[in-house]
Amino acid sequence: MVVTARGEDSWQGTEARDLDAFLADYCSERQTLSRIVHAVCALCGNGAFHVLVDDAEGVAGRVCLRCGDRRWMLDSDVHAAAARPVEAACPCGGEVFDVAVGFTLGAGGLVSYVHLALRCLSDGTMGVYADWPQDTEPPPDLLSRV
Repeated sequence: MVVTARGEDSWQGTEARDLDAFLADYCSERQTLSRIVHAVCALCGNGAFHVLVDDAEGVAGRVCLRCGDRRWMLDSDVHAAAARPVEAACPCGGEVFDVAVGFTLGAGGLVSYVHLALRCLSDGTMGVYADWPQDTEPPPDLLSRV
């Protein structure tokens, strides 16, 4: 694992687990990060994805690079009708990512906030591409829907 900060808002990593340190730092002055879950394709076990995001509507989806499986992430299926997601892209132009979601848990252990972090497979740049409060009671399987 090699995580380096490049300037205030730009981090580099060499593997998916580097997103853990990145998310911990990102959340250190915002919310208390309770858990991080990495995306893995349920069909083929791959960890590289194209990612679609509409941060305003709280929607994210992923497409497996290996098998093409498409999934809404978290509870995005509930909000997808009103969303206009766009494909995430790194400043370098890369569009394939490792994906991790950081969760903040509130009262009663319910998810109160989510942070979608991506690591570009082209140049290793990491960033938070979306984060939003969980305004409604999340489904019980939310943490498994990354």
